[in-house]
Amino acid sequence: MDDQAIIETLLEAAKAVETALAGFEGSGLSGRRETQYLLDEVADRAALDVLLNASFAVFSEETGLQGEGDLTVVIDPVDGSTNCDRGIPFFCTSLAVLDHVGLRAGLVRSLVTGVTYSATRGGGAFRDGRAISPSTQTQLGQAIVGVNGLYPKQFLWRQTRSLGAAALEMCLVADGSLDAFFQAPPACVHPWDYLAAMLICLEAGAVVRAVDGEELVIVEATPRHPIVAATPELAQAIADELASSH
Repeated sequence: MDDQAIIETLLEAAKAVETALAGFEGSGLSGRRETQYLLDEVADRAALDVLLNASFAVFSEETGLQGEGDLTVVIDPVDGSTNCDRGIPFFCTSLAVLDHVGLRAGLVRSLVTGVTYSATRGGGAFRDGRAISPSTQTQLGQAIVGVNGLYPKQFLWRQTRSLGAAALEMCLVADGSLDAFFQAPPACVHPWDYLAAMLICLEAGAVVRAVDGEELVIVEATPRHPIVAATPELAQAIADELASSH
């Protein structure tokens, strides 16, 4: 399958989630997995119908590894499901495709606005088909930073945003809307949260790094604490601030 066909299939899956949620009237936790909502199950079924029929292997937050194929889609059907369940309009579908080399393609689609970010390895990053690039901010004191979790001290950045959907926040770094995104320990994200947005950031020209130096490109339910920033300088400044707080 070529890159364009991959992106088209990922978009089809994201739109299937959108359609499924539009017709869903339930709310609350499913009771079958910690922090899983009923809407997550609905979204997962819709996405799997598309992806498995397209002969992808799928590793989903909701149902683990299913299917077989040379390409594996790592998916969070609804990143920001608490926002979705409570009617807060900031949540998305996140899909990353991995091959034997690593990250091959990524797509993140807002399930509220329909804004879609996509990237393929070596092919650049796009927002609704238009090429994007990150902020050029290098000074932490002037940075607008998206933060998930509780950070141990008052960092000296200009302003913060805590929006509740890491994939979409990372894409805001890729297009320059945010200067950085910081996953503050002990809060964590998993590969289905960040892999698609990671490729989008990298292809846009942003930096993605783990605070603890651990490998980020994995297909397993293992938590990570990545930093995403528009420049290496800004990423390093946040890492230095974190180190000095311990």
